[in-house]
Order: sequence, then C-alpha cells, then structure tokens
Amino acid sequence: MSDTLAPSDRFSQGMATRRAVLGDDHVDRAQLASTDFDRPFQELITEAAWGHVWSRPTWTKRERSIVTIALLAALGQDEEVAMHVRATANTGATHEDIREALLHVAIYAGVPAANHAIKIVKQVFAEMGAGKAA
Repeated sequence: MSDTLAPSDRFSQGMATRRAVLGDDHVDRAQLASTDFDRPFQELITEAAWGHVWSRPTWTKRERSIVTIALLAALGQDEEVAMHVRATANTGATHEDIREALLHVAIYAGVPAANHAIKIVKQVFAEMGAGKAA
C-alpha cells in the first residue's frame, strides 16, 4: 500500500483491515452505534489507524497486534486491551506473544500496568475458551 492513496481508497483499505482484525460483528456493531456526533471519529480511525498504520506491509498483523496490546496495556486502556486480545484470534498473536509483551510492559511501563493487563487478558482468554492455556 502506498502513502499516496486518496482518502476514499485509504478508508476502503482501512475498513477491510479493520474487519480482518476485529471481525465483521465488532465493526458492524460499531457502525450501527455510530451517530452524527461520533461518525467523524469512526471515519478517522478507520482511515488513519486501520487504513494507514494497520495496513502497512512492513509488519504482519501479528506483530502489530503484539505492539498494540503492549501499548494499550501501558496506557491503562482496559477495554481496548480486551478488544485487541480478542482480535488475536484473527491476527495470529499467541498467548506466548501476549505474555512476552506484558513482561516488557512490566519493565518499561510499570508492574501495576502489566499486572492489571494480565488480569484483563486472563479474563478474555477464559471468555474465548482458552483460560487454562494462558
């Protein structure tokens, strides 16, 4: 993908990537919940985050997933951590990948942030039917 894509092309690519990572159900729910107030925000994240960053060919979706989970954990973004852990079913990031990312969070962003994220990840794994594997 090129940085010279027109916004409409970037949005289309972003929507395809967003659906590939988060799943149709999640994206459909977000679109149905969108109002005139937050529609510009939804368009922004679809185009910028999903169409530009997540669609770049340099890293795999697995690699982006690992980095995203670590960043969100470090920032204490609980709902987003859970959402992106669920998305690992589509990105290929493994439980081991997430564990290693959270070990980095502990060292570079703080033990409390990692500890809290581990709690969230374990809950999501249990919801996904993988509780003991974590």
